[in-house]
Amino acid sequence: MLLPKVISAKNNISPNAAKNVLCHFSSRIICIFCGLFILFPRYVNAQILEQTPVQPLSTIPSQIETLSNKEHAIELPETIPTDLASLTTTESLAGVYGSISSVGSDTLATLISLWSERFKTVYPHVKFQIQASGSATAPQALTQGTATIGPMSRAMTAGEISRFTQKYGYPPTTLIVAVDAIAIYVEKNNPLQSLTLKQVDALFSVTRFCGSANKIETWSDIGVTKFGENREVLLYGRNSASGTYDLFKKQALCEGDFKATVNELPGSSSVVLSIASSVGGLGYAALGHLDDNVKALAIGSKRQGEIFYAEPNNDNITSGKYPFSRYLYIVVNKPPNTQLPVLERAFLTFILSDEGQNMVNENGYYSISKDLRDKQLVSILR
Repeated sequence: MLLPKVISAKNNISPNAAKNVLCHFSSRIICIFCGLFILFPRYVNAQILEQTPVQPLSTIPSQIETLSNKEHAIELPETIPTDLASLTTTESLAGVYGSISSVGSDTLATLISLWSERFKTVYPHVKFQIQASGSATAPQALTQGTATIGPMSRAMTAGEISRFTQKYGYPPTTLIVAVDAIAIYVEKNNPLQSLTLKQVDALFSVTRFCGSANKIETWSDIGVTKFGENREVLLYGRNSASGTYDLFKKQALCEGDFKATVNELPGSSSVVLSIASSVGGLGYAALGHLDDNVKALAIGSKRQGEIFYAEPNNDNITSGKYPFSRYLYIVVNKPPNTQLPVLERAFLTFILSDEGQNMVNENGYYSISKDLRDKQLVSILR
């Protein structure tokens, strides 16, 4: 009680005000002492910890060890197993994980799907997104960076390569992964067996640049009387986003223009289905979509003054006798003198492996030569 009176007298304030000043001052003193009591031991402990060497954990879960040591920027070894049948999950390459986005050819969609499913049996954590919107979508997606690989049923155009190069400063890398052909299909019971190149052009084109003097509109124009005198040929084909469309326009129409009556469909399977279910249908689509409900016609071309007919079979396609044969491609963004990421390299290596190419042959396509495969492996692995 004495201290408030002293403070009141010296500072010329009331006793109550002196009590408030004293209480406020006492509270601050108590807070300071409490803070020192709490923080000082922590400071001492921190000093002790800094002077004590850190002991490594004696027990680390094997999963964490695997992730931290094996799945960060792991390079493929000098020799890469190219036959997945000889690999097991425990023998698979480390660092192969993540996702692959495939945007492009409808023709290659079946193979990409089969390859990806087989690849995932060895690398189950890899994810695939497959968008088969047509070959024209592949260069655009690669240029925009929205695709990992771009399957194409035709070679890239100069304009597509130029746009990619303008953005990245180097051209895209193109790999040949299979051989395919464009077939002319009719319903399986149709008596027609073959067409000449000029007849194909006259059927599908308004310009007839390949040399036919007469247009073909009805089945009787090509000697088929099954459907009556005036039954028009129902024409089916691919849409303009398709590499099959572009190649057929070049090879079968001699760069001419399609008739407006050609029913343009988004996929080869749709073309084949439409022909099989129609009366008097005829169309072009990838040979890999041949089934029991349709048949593929032999195509005749003139050589040394005579017309030679070639069926779309293995010998004629790989020898070049069948006129509508073509390579199938996968395009990737690979900077010069820089290796592709581990996942992309492993998947492309599998595609070019013995097993990957056997899958090509088993599904209506044709594998590429061993020499071509080896040269391309060097290009993607270096």
